[in-house]
Amino acid sequence: MVRRRSVPLIYRLSRPIIGAIAITGASLTGYLTYTKLSGAAVTCGVEATAAGCNDVLNSVYATVFGLPLSLFGFLAYFSMAVFALGPLLINPESNKKLRINLDNWTWLLLLAGGASMATFSGYLMYVLFFELQSVCYYCIGSATFCLSLLLLTIFGREWEDRGQIFFTMIAMFMLTIITTLGIYANVNGPVAANGKIPITVAEGSPQPPKGWAITTTSGEGEMALAKHLKSSGAKMFSAFWCPHCYEQKQLFGKEAFGEINSVECDPKGENPQTQLCQDTKIQGFPSWQIKGQLYPGTQTLERLAELSGYQGSKDFRYTMP
Repeated sequence: MVRRRSVPLIYRLSRPIIGAIAITGASLTGYLTYTKLSGAAVTCGVEATAAGCNDVLNSVYATVFGLPLSLFGFLAYFSMAVFALGPLLINPESNKKLRINLDNWTWLLLLAGGASMATFSGYLMYVLFFELQSVCYYCIGSATFCLSLLLLTIFGREWEDRGQIFFTMIAMFMLTIITTLGIYANVNGPVAANGKIPITVAEGSPQPPKGWAITTTSGEGEMALAKHLKSSGAKMFSAFWCPHCYEQKQLFGKEAFGEINSVECDPKGENPQTQLCQDTKIQGFPSWQIKGQLYPGTQTLERLAELSGYQGSKDFRYTMP
């Protein structure tokens, strides 16, 4: 009697485990995509950690071709889930040949996808720690998922040709690195030049009553300046459809701008104070009223600090593009 060779446990469980990790990764990146598109802040632990997460997820590295990077991550994880779990849906008794063919091809796709995702996430970890110098648990978690997917693909089956693994990984590594460096070719310069992150400008049509959603996250300097401006009676006169007003908001960040005494001058905006704008003789947007004096146009935070007599931290995060 011929005894069948037992199949290692990792070989039997590798596809379900890969599928579970990929679905978890898709859920994570789906959540990040939703928050990015809706303009909401992500939930990421304590306040300091959450600020770091939002900084990273709203940085220039987080948008590719005008779309959230997390959206491409979602598509990658979803594809890996399909590659891993798809063949398990085929009955091996009735469709043995189809199951074998799908099994072989999807393992190659899992290897290529895992190598590409691990390489790209490795580059993002370099950016996270050395360029942005911040901490983002979502990013670290995603990188861990990507590395796990690659390792499970390599060791989750018996490869007849080990050279196939090596050459596939090298090819995907080179392709991913070249593509990544091409995508981010124009990113490193502006960020490194002044140590600040350029804000994103208004795109598309503003929707009343709020206009464009603020996507930047405030630091300690922005918060302290905003509270000083509020306590000193400073006002910012604006209109929801004004792109320069949006740039001013982006310089402060979502949390800090919530402290600003902002006066909406358009009747279609949120809580409009049209009469106050007329009485103050506002000529353009934005306009700042500080110590009874009007200052038209978008102001840098350093300029606002000077005009208002602010003496606190001036470690501001953002700059004009």
